[in-house]
Amino acid sequence: MKDITSKQITLRTAAAEGKVLCGKEAIHLIRTNALPKGDLFNIAKAAAMLASKNTSNLIPHCHPVAIEGMNIEFDTFDANEELSSGGVKIYIEAKSIGRTGIEMEVLTAVSVAALTIYDLLKPVDKNLRITDIVLTEKKGGKTDKKFKVKPGLTAAILVCSDSTAAGKREDKSGFIIKEMLLAHAVEVLDYKIVPDEKKQIQECIKDWVARDIPFIFTTGGTGLGPRDRTTDTIKELFDRDAPGIAEAMRSFGQARTPFAMLSRSTAGIIGKSIVIALPGSSNGARESLEAILPGVFHGRDMILGGGH
Repeated sequence: MKDITSKQITLRTAAAEGKVLCGKEAIHLIRTNALPKGDLFNIAKAAAMLASKNTSNLIPHCHPVAIEGMNIEFDTFDANEELSSGGVKIYIEAKSIGRTGIEMEVLTAVSVAALTIYDLLKPVDKNLRITDIVLTEKKGGKTDKKFKVKPGLTAAILVCSDSTAAGKREDKSGFIIKEMLLAHAVEVLDYKIVPDEKKQIQECIKDWVARDIPFIFTTGGTGLGPRDRTTDTIKELFDRDAPGIAEAMRSFGQARTPFAMLSRSTAGIIGKSIVIALPGSSNGARESLEAILPGVFHGRDMILGGGH
């Protein structure tokens, strides 16, 4: 199964529909609730719910998903000039709060509902046909349209580390940040390494703010050590705090290691730039970005006067 531990927990929604085509007599029996095997809609509804809850048991690569809500609707329709056959239309939508989408659950629910309807109608109709099973909507997660990154966004990366600046240690976290930004089509305009010294850190950030680089990421100096000065140094420059960003990073990290509570990562606004101080460790930097990308990019629109 695919590793989804790096995904954010978000509201996921999906909807699907399908049809079971049948003849006039079958439609009449459905509408009059006179089928030999009983009430079609209640039985098909129960089958759909059971199927959705067991999707991970039926499809090998599907993760177990908690289904927080499901709406199931049926409708009969007659043949007309456009449709050569009448039948039953199935529409199902569901919601889940989790790390992965719920589209397979609604598609499985529609499929099994259609099979159940087929089973209930086969004693009275020998020409049944299941057709048009399709996903009609999917929302939530990074693939959601609202999370798409606008083209042309830029960023800068500042590595704050005494040992890295002195050439005693290779920079890994800065490289990880760069790769993750590039994966979201964000161009990295500048990348620098400085010791954890107030003057050099502030001068670099001020320069990037003056250049109107919208996103500035620092890495290192966010712990509890005597030389971990980055957090306090950056806070002095903030026009406004953005505490939700840091809260999201720590919450995401805390679910993975108790040491995340020791991070003093911070975020705020300087001019029209969002400045985010990330941990210096490779895992810390990666997980912190996983927690806030791509949603944090919407902050630029808000700074420029856009709404939520």
